[in-house]
Amino acid sequence: MPPLNLTEQAQELRNLAHEFEALRDRVRGVSYTPGTDALRQIGPLLLTTQDLTATLLVRLGALANSPYTRTPGSHASLECLSSLVLASTLAGNDLAHALHANPLEGAPFPGYRADNASDRVARHATAIPRMTGHLNDAAHQLDLSATGCHYVAADITSDLADTQASQVKSAQQTAGPALSPSQYDALKALSTGEGKLYESPRRGLGVTRVVTHDGTRVSIATFRALVKRRLVTADTSTSLWHGQKITVTGDGQRTLAQHRPATAPAAVAAPVSTAPSLAQKARR
Repeated sequence: MPPLNLTEQAQELRNLAHEFEALRDRVRGVSYTPGTDALRQIGPLLLTTQDLTATLLVRLGALANSPYTRTPGSHASLECLSSLVLASTLAGNDLAHALHANPLEGAPFPGYRADNASDRVARHATAIPRMTGHLNDAAHQLDLSATGCHYVAADITSDLADTQASQVKSAQQTAGPALSPSQYDALKALSTGEGKLYESPRRGLGVTRVVTHDGTRVSIATFRALVKRRLVTADTSTSLWHGQKITVTGDGQRTLAQHRPATAPAAVAAPVSTAPSLAQKARR
């Protein structure tokens, strides 16, 4: 199963927020006459709300079952999404209450008096304020759902950026500063595994030197700099008089693969004048 793309998830939540906003505007602007017309106008709004709630629940499940949960700050985002599932569900509940308050027309049981025009007017007058209140509540819950989706999308994007910045910083700290040309050449020459560290007597003093298989000159200062950065190690179980094998560490191999030697800025050559010299002018 491919890993969850958090950038795509954030965009999906933004799209969902726009859908909630569009539905909120539809609920606020719905025009109806109590009865069959109200059922025809409000019913689709309820179905759309249920669809958006289901989509929101899918987004919550995807994030809650992904490595995103290990990201600092993800708990707040997941809690917010969970509350949005409730808000959108309440919006659907409010729309259902509006439909329940809607007076429908139908024939009574035999023997009961049928409604007349004045009865229907009174029933509609009682129902309309109740229905309006439920519709306003639904619009409010949809507005909260839209706002929350925007917040969570922004939080995911921010969390992702912080995580990537932290990873880059960690990698930079691990890698350390760029290798100098001499350090890069030395590390490359020693990477074959045939380098050795020797100590040889000279004028009564012990002189430590590094020998490579291809004769690359490695100063003891360069070697010590590589040791300090834990890019190379020497086998101290062997005497320096016989030569200690030099090994490039895992960090050294990665540094060799990732880094390029730092180059000094190229010297700018002085422009060559094409004007005749004083001696040439004198000969003329």
